[in-house]
Amino acid sequence: MTEIIALSIVCLAALIHASFQLSISTLTLMSGHSIGNGRSHMRLVTLLGGFVAGATTMTILLVCALGLLLSYLIVGEQVPQVLWAAGCGLLFGVGIAVWLFYYRRGKGTMLWLPRQTAEFLAERSKKTKNTGEAFALGLASVFGELLFIIAPLMVAVLSIVTLTPDMQLLGIVLYVAISMISLLAVAALVSGGHKLSDIQRWREANKNFLQFAAGTALFVLGFYLYVNEVLVTPVSTIGSML
Repeated sequence: MTEIIALSIVCLAALIHASFQLSISTLTLMSGHSIGNGRSHMRLVTLLGGFVAGATTMTILLVCALGLLLSYLIVGEQVPQVLWAAGCGLLFGVGIAVWLFYYRRGKGTMLWLPRQTAEFLAERSKKTKNTGEAFALGLASVFGELLFIIAPLMVAVLSIVTLTPDMQLLGIVLYVAISMISLLAVAALVSGGHKLSDIQRWREANKNFLQFAAGTALFVLGFYLYVNEVLVTPVSTIGSML
């Protein structure tokens, strides 16, 4: 795998990560409670900044922690096929899950989450009053969606570990920056005075497209990696035997 291909995989995986909506839902919920409680605009901006910083920090921690864990399973410069196969399996499995039940049926943008996770995030969104609490809420929102983001996260890390140290740093920066694009965009809109109702209306109108696009992208990435990283060695071996 060349550096360009590896970084391209990282970018696509990060875009898939950015399409997931738990952090955005939590941020808009927190913003709604803050506005409803009559807090100043400056206070709202600081809460948004703390939340985004928390989400960014958790993403960095997950990338680095998973990279450290996988590094113990990799001998030499090549990623074992079994790890690529596991990554492809996760991509296909999560892709099906996203297609079928990422959003709850009916109106709105409610997500399928464990009850305790949903209740915790909703409760903390109501009680968030300072930047530290917003930072912790941002951390929790990313961790709460680990069930879905683990697939793109894993293949991104597998691609990053094949790079040289300086390019690994670039890969991490690219993944974190791109995966935060949607959250940063919503935070900027709210900070700029856009109505939460307009943002929510757009999310509801486009949720089916986002759901389909995320599931399809997971399948496309999984199929590409399966063909190029899992099947390539067996096919090459058979060819050399002939």
